Amino acid sequence: MSAFGDGKRLSPIDELKSPIVHLIREIYETDDAHEHFIAELDKALIEKVDYIIIEPNKLGDETARWILVGNCLSKTSIVTGLASIAANYLWPRNIFISGSFCVVSFFCTGLYALSWDIDPCVQYQVETNPKKLSKVPILKDFSSPIVLVYKSNTKIKCLQRISCMLALGYCGYRLYDTLK
Repeated sequence: MSAFGDGKRLSPIDELKSPIVHLIREIYETDDAHEHFIAELDKALIEKVDYIIIEPNKLGDETARWILVGNCLSKTSIVTGLASIAANYLWPRNIFISGSFCVVSFFCTGLYALSWDIDPCVQYQVETNPKKLSKVPILKDFSSPIVLVYKSNTKIKCLQRISCMLALGYCGYRLYDTLK
């Protein structure tokens, strides 16, 4: 159930004033209520609404954990890729250090690409900042909801892939140079 119609976008002027919010209420009308909640979440994710408010605790916790693990993989990939590149410059004779960072970066990038990259949930972040939450309309009607905010992750994915590819390139070159 959307707060503003059926999830239809407003005019550009109205959209600046009123963000699109999708509510997932904890109403158990049938035995398969959890599947209904998941279907509502999938619909909201595909529509790319601005805010998703999840009232069912189980679904909210699962979604928040999924986003947290994806964020952790992405950040680990970026940091270890950059650490591999830095290790190549700091310890040019020791390929083991830079290679270890490179393997971790490659593993995290691959796992993220296979499991998280295709999921529309990766474009959302769990909002916990009270100042930003005050901007979310109708949030006062809930006791402890999970609030997801749409944020494009294109730049992070590019940085993740570039750092991993540079680390692979540097380590590959160093290994080639060592073995020749």
